[in-house]
Amino acid sequence: MNLFSLAKRINRPLILDGAMGSMLQAINLKPKGSLWMSYANIENPEKVYSIHKKYLQSGADIITTNTFRTNPVALKGLTKIKSEKLVKAGVDLALKAKGNLPILIAGSNAPAEDCYQEERIISKKELSHNHKKHIDLLMSAGCDFILNETQSHTDEIKIIAQYCNQQKIPYVISFFFKDNLKLLSGENLFDAVKFVLEYDPLAIGFNCIISKSFKKVLSEIDTDFNWGFYLNCGGGNYNEEIIKCAVSPKQYTSEVKLSLTKRPSFIGSCCGSSPTHIKEIKRFFDERIKN
Repeated sequence: MNLFSLAKRINRPLILDGAMGSMLQAINLKPKGSLWMSYANIENPEKVYSIHKKYLQSGADIITTNTFRTNPVALKGLTKIKSEKLVKAGVDLALKAKGNLPILIAGSNAPAEDCYQEERIISKKELSHNHKKHIDLLMSAGCDFILNETQSHTDEIKIIAQYCNQQKIPYVISFFFKDNLKLLSGENLFDAVKFVLEYDPLAIGFNCIISKSFKKVLSEIDTDFNWGFYLNCGGGNYNEEIIKCAVSPKQYTSEVKLSLTKRPSFIGSCCGSSPTHIKEIKRFFDERIKN
């Protein structure tokens, strides 16, 4: 059974958690270059664990590992720490937070290079190794599925979809795109969605986009497949290092309401969000089902 079929049984989308990095920033942890906030898995594990627990207490059905920058390319040139160690620490913290709760662990697999970088620098061989290695590490550590986040380049989207399909690894690909519904690599967003659907994903996602872009997706999206979203709640530019919330939980829930006519299978929140956003989403669904 597809994991997201559960959404149909409980008569609401599954609730994905919200941001981890900007939550760690809010308690004064600083990003560390290419590692972003993943170093906290080892240096501040209690902080990561606490944030996972807060999302669970707020009603999340899925929590995401703090592994957005634990991939081999992100650690290139760093000799004192290995991808294996950071990944295992991140997944272990999510599993510890889960305990015996019937929730899912999504293994975060980011773009190999910077999320908003348009030009490819690394080789195709390095790109392929990066994703296959990182995905394998996440699954062997105990994730339920791979959440390939903020993907916006056709070359790595193809590598991920084909590899996960061949290895029978449950996965989601979540797209980032420009306001004109083009990937950063130039292709049409829905052409890329169509390609991925040929490789049997659990669901298609859209993340780190703003409300304006999301409304364009809603106007065009088909509803024949499982899909979901988690929007950017930060202010300023996408690539700003310090992320602060600019979309309140109630404002965000208004976006959730708009999406329901297209029957999403999962809903969460992205950069700048907090457990309060997830709590408000859960409250809205509880009241909707009750009424």
